[in-house]
Amino acid sequence: MKQQLLAACRHLLAPLVRVLLRGGVTSAEFAELSKETFVEVARRDYGIQGRQTNNSRVALLTGLSRREVTRVRDVLIGEAPAPELRASRVAQVLSGWHVDAEFLDGSGLPRVLPVRGATRSIEALLKRYAGDLPHGACLKELQQLGLVEKVRSGFRVLARDYVRSTADPDIVRQLGVALHDHAATLAHNVDANRTEPARFEGMATTTRLAPRYARAFAELAAQKAQALLEEMDAWLLRHEVKGPGEPSAIRMGLGVYLIKDSNRRGRGK
Repeated sequence: MKQQLLAACRHLLAPLVRVLLRGGVTSAEFAELSKETFVEVARRDYGIQGRQTNNSRVALLTGLSRREVTRVRDVLIGEAPAPELRASRVAQVLSGWHVDAEFLDGSGLPRVLPVRGATRSIEALLKRYAGDLPHGACLKELQQLGLVEKVRSGFRVLARDYVRSTADPDIVRQLGVALHDHAATLAHNVDANRTEPARFEGMATTTRLAPRYARAFAELAAQKAQALLEEMDAWLLRHEVKGPGEPSAIRMGLGVYLIKDSNRRGRGK
């Protein structure tokens, strides 16, 4: 079961990591977030007689040391500042180019840097701020991201910050809500100790759809799904809490999403 969970988690994380990379989130930032979430859930959900789990048990459950659990707990409850995580290497290079005096001109602006040279060069900049990354690959990445441009005397920096995503913040927030809701349903259904019936979760999919029908299916799915969601929305509206004398309200709903994967696994089976 543990190996199956890890395999499922890897599969789940792949599209999420694509979003994180486009947004400039580093593995260190994600690792710290993961620690905080492990400690938060272990403290909240695995206590005895309604009390929060102590640090020793959280360490046992999560595999973190007691010292690390204490540090993360203090961050969560606001008794310690969040750690300063190193930005991505690209962000570090941009920052160095804008604040390091060696790479600034007399007006305090970023210099146009030649590729080679022991000082005041792309070579020197990347040696200082790109760590062990291959300098040629790093410079190529900066160009592909539109962060630098080649000019006659070298390279000019075009951006101060590295934010790869231009997504609407509301879309990003919705991504978190949708992933949370789907994962919460799946977690409920695989919980052997649940006291409520399994929640509906299903999909209609095939690995053998002819590509020429992809658009037709997307349009059909959107039409049918929209009609279903409008029906569900109307039902929910009719059954909302109307006044202060009624029981406390709960959040319920139904999510529908299109599935599309160009992977051709399953062909011929």
